Parts: sequence; structure tokens; C-alpha cells
Amino acid sequence: MTGLTDRDREIAAGSILLNKIPEALRDRLLSTARAIEFDRGATVFMHGERATAIYIVAEGWVKLYRIAPNGTEAVVGVFTRGRSIGEAVALRSVGYPVSAEAASFSRLIRIDAADFLRAIREEPEMAIAIISATFMHLHALVAQLEALNARTGAQRVAEFLLELVDCEAGSCSVRLPYDKVLVAGRLGMKPESLSRAFNKLKPLGVTINQNVAEIADLEALRSYTEEDPATAWNKS
Repeated sequence: MTGLTDRDREIAAGSILLNKIPEALRDRLLSTARAIEFDRGATVFMHGERATAIYIVAEGWVKLYRIAPNGTEAVVGVFTRGRSIGEAVALRSVGYPVSAEAASFSRLIRIDAADFLRAIREEPEMAIAIISATFMHLHALVAQLEALNARTGAQRVAEFLLELVDCEAGSCSVRLPYDKVLVAGRLGMKPESLSRAFNKLKPLGVTINQNVAEIADLEALRSYTEEDPATAWNKS
């Protein structure tokens, strides 16, 4: 573990967890925080492990997952820069309900749960930060469930690609942030289903070259994600 850089502090200050609290309190909280780097595939914490820390992603991607009784891995979420992990359970000092693994090289800001709890007792506005972050996690899960139930596989892949673009219109290139097996798990699909979904997007001008997606027309792709699933299937 190392001390925080100015960039780490900037990311933490802009996170949903900390961006609404007084600056002096935030600075005091971050004064004891530390940065930890994980290679791809490294475990951040395990399901059932006692939660003693809150993490904010400064760089990379972190996968949250559960292993079902039959051994199947269920991806709960994949978090990137500025997203916080484990705040609710850490403050209750209970076991993590999921496992966390670095999906790519990752740099995480680790805040001791005891320090955060102490800050809440001193400043009630800290509790609002926890509620806000928890609400965002819930909102993301609801959106994920909606996509799983109300979108075709190809539509879910299209939405995923659109979340990654930094272009407003026209054509755009997108680098997949992690391997296709994890992309499939994140979207509730099998790897072979993901390949079929990519093929269904070819008529819309989407081509995949290793881990880069070339999108010819962003507006056409956005329109496709908003279509009725039955119509989308027929087009495919």
C-alpha cells in the first residue's frame, strides 16, 4: 500500500461516495486512506470475508461476482474509475456478500471502515454519502435486471458498447475494457451467445477486431437499443 497521489485524491473527491461531504472532512478522511494496486486476476476480497474497508476505483476495472452452488460464476457488476465498493457492508462490519477481482490492472483507494464510521458520528452529512452511493448501486442493479428481461442479447451488447463510447455522433472506435468472457458474464450471456450477438450487430455497422469495436453509426446503434425486442430479433 502507498499514499495517495493528487490524482487519487481528485478521483476520490469526485466519487458519489465523497463528493457531497465538506472538503475539510473529506481531506481528513483521505489523509489515512491508502492506494493498493492489483494485477489482472488478483483477488481484492472474498465472499464472506469480514468487511473492514471501503474501496474507490482510481484506475482499471473491478469485477464483483458470486459462485453459485453448481459452480457457475454470476457477475454482479463491473466497476471502474470513481465507483465505490463495499461501503454498506463495511459499516456494519459483516461479511462481503460478493467476491471482488481485478478484471484489469487496477489501482484502488482503500478507506478504513472504522475511520469512515468515526467520521459519520462526527458529521451526519457522511451518512447521506452512504445513502447516495447505495442508491446508485441499487439503480444500476435495477437497470441491469431491466436489460436482462427487456432486451435481446444483441441489444444488451449494443447498450454496453454505447456506455463505453466517448463520441457523440457519427462513427467511433471502442476498446473493450476486459475480456469477452467477462463481458458475456456482465451481460448475462454465454461466450458463444456474445459472439452471435456481435454478428447480429454487423448489419448496423458494428465490427469487432480482437478487443476493439468499430461502430459506423452511433445513432443507428442507439435507435436499435430502443426498439421493441421482438422487432429487434426480426431485424437480426
